[in-house]
Amino acid sequence: MSEYHPLSPVQIKVLEGNGCRAEDWSLVTAAAGFDAERVHRVRFVGPNRLGALSGRVQIEGGISVPSGLADATIVNCEFGADVLVERIGGHLANYDVGAGVVITDVGSVVTRPGATFGHGVSAETVNEGGGREVTLFAELSCQFAYLQSMHRHDAELVSRLDAMVAAVTTAATADRGRIDSGARVAHVQEIIDVHIGPESRIVGAARLCNGTILSEHAAPTRVGSGVIAEDFIFSEGASVEDGVVLHTGFVGQGAQLGKQFSAENSVFFANSEAFHGEACAVFAGPYTVTHHKSTLLIAGIYSFYNAGSGTNQSNHMYKLGPVHQGIIQRGTKNGSFSYMRWPSVVGPFCVIIGKHLNNFDLSDLPFSYVTEEAGASLCTPAMNMFTVGLARDGDKWPTRDRRTATKRRDRIHFDIYNPYTVGKMIRGETALNALYDETPRDVDQIRYKGVIIKRLLLRRSARNYAAGIEAYLQGKILERAAAARAAGDTGALRQTLGPGDGLYSEAWSDIGGLLMGQTRLQRIHADIVDGTLASTAAVDEAFDEAAAAYAADEWSWIHATWQTRHGQALEELGLAQLVALQGTYDKWHATFVKKLLADAEKEYDLVARFGYGVDGDADTQIRDFEAVRGTFEGNSFVRQMQDKLGVND
Repeated sequence: MSEYHPLSPVQIKVLEGNGCRAEDWSLVTAAAGFDAERVHRVRFVGPNRLGALSGRVQIEGGISVPSGLADATIVNCEFGADVLVERIGGHLANYDVGAGVVITDVGSVVTRPGATFGHGVSAETVNEGGGREVTLFAELSCQFAYLQSMHRHDAELVSRLDAMVAAVTTAATADRGRIDSGARVAHVQEIIDVHIGPESRIVGAARLCNGTILSEHAAPTRVGSGVIAEDFIFSEGASVEDGVVLHTGFVGQGAQLGKQFSAENSVFFANSEAFHGEACAVFAGPYTVTHHKSTLLIAGIYSFYNAGSGTNQSNHMYKLGPVHQGIIQRGTKNGSFSYMRWPSVVGPFCVIIGKHLNNFDLSDLPFSYVTEEAGASLCTPAMNMFTVGLARDGDKWPTRDRRTATKRRDRIHFDIYNPYTVGKMIRGETALNALYDETPRDVDQIRYKGVIIKRLLLRRSARNYAAGIEAYLQGKILERAAAARAAGDTGALRQTLGPGDGLYSEAWSDIGGLLMGQTRLQRIHADIVDGTLASTAAVDEAFDEAAAAYAADEWSWIHATWQTRHGQALEELGLAQLVALQGTYDKWHATFVKKLLADAEKEYDLVARFGYGVDGDADTQIRDFEAVRGTFEGNSFVRQMQDKLGVND
């Protein structure tokens, strides 16, 4: 802020002539460039510092108007240069207002003594009965929140994390709030104890209480019409608009909430989208999407998730209360009006269709379809591996990253196949083969962890898993060996295919979008417990290091897994063996792409044309369909797949 000087008698006279009043004019000071002629009908209470008023600001519609103060009661505030504050129905109290800020047509904007601005508030995520709280603070990452919520079994870890957040909360506690430079606050009924970041746009909100709105020039945050938010943190580039009601929650970078969505005790991390429906006790990891009315997400943890219209879950058995929870691992989709009863676990990239009254655990059956048949949950393992929708997901998520902030706090790995998902495929392959061997031939179907699997699917699904596992390993090996193969250098090849310098873990975890081996995760645990990592920033730095080490750790896992499955160290592979490996991989990849294309072609068959060309003949139907949908051959994704097969060469 600028240096401030006492008002001159001439300035006081001009102010009083413009209808301004002060309890004590000696408590009102001004910076150089302050123009008293730009202040009208303002009542000053207590000490106030007024910045230069000589320039112009932009208001809604891109209209430029002179800066100034008018029609307001201002209590104990400090202003930067060229602000516009006018038509304050209540009062503006205890705020530091940055340069170029616009505050117009609002009720009261007040900071009370000892405000924490949303810091230190506990959101009861995942389990509505409590016990998986995420304590909010301004720079909360999905990974830090995951540890808070999902690692409650380690009491010392949780205690250390709580202490870190308490320190951040203490540092954030203040008697004055901030409305930072370039922010625009307009047509808001009430703002109490809210920090408002630079370049943010708060337009038409109903009530904001006890929160922080992070924002920056590269990632302005928007809070729109009718929003009611209490006990909250909004991150840079977030959008909360159109009548959202949020009580105790966090909205991450690039996340969007709108269209009358309501949420309680819920956190939404990077690029999540929540419209129309409602959430209660939800941990929405990156790219959690719910777009529809009558959709309820309750008591669960999700990521890369898509909730179909009318999706519902139940966490209440009417015994000891709503104490049950659901784990929906990355990439799962729910079909329209699907229902699941908690507790249940859904493995990565599954599709759930229908109403499921059974509790089930599919954590080691990724890429499965689960459908309802005669009241039972029928599981088809590995079915989703060959759908075009899954392939599109892997391409679309990186391109839909809306985060433009200087620092992206949530660390996200997008690869569909990785040590985490492929490790589950290995366990699924083992389980299905064992079930096949143990199940009598005259048994048509078996029950496995709450679902029904037809016996005829056991061997086929295990083989699909095996093929996917081998393709992932082969693809990574060939990619790593490419340069040495091209040079024909056996020595370089042996060194390249060695174990590398990564940290090996047999088991991997998905920590809120960050894939990492459990050995590395355990190191972070230990460093938190022994005090080596003693602050929220230090923990996030450790997660940054884990993210940076992903490729090396992945290779360490691939190296060990190949040897376990094939009984041969990778560095023993020669150039001739790699040529054979390339042939096997190319054959599988061609088959895989053909399956994707066959699945995509269903979108252009006769059934897909129903409803087209309604006023013509069959030829009209085709032409109308192609005018709207295009052709199979012209679809960009199809062409991309065909290019991989060399069809378009």
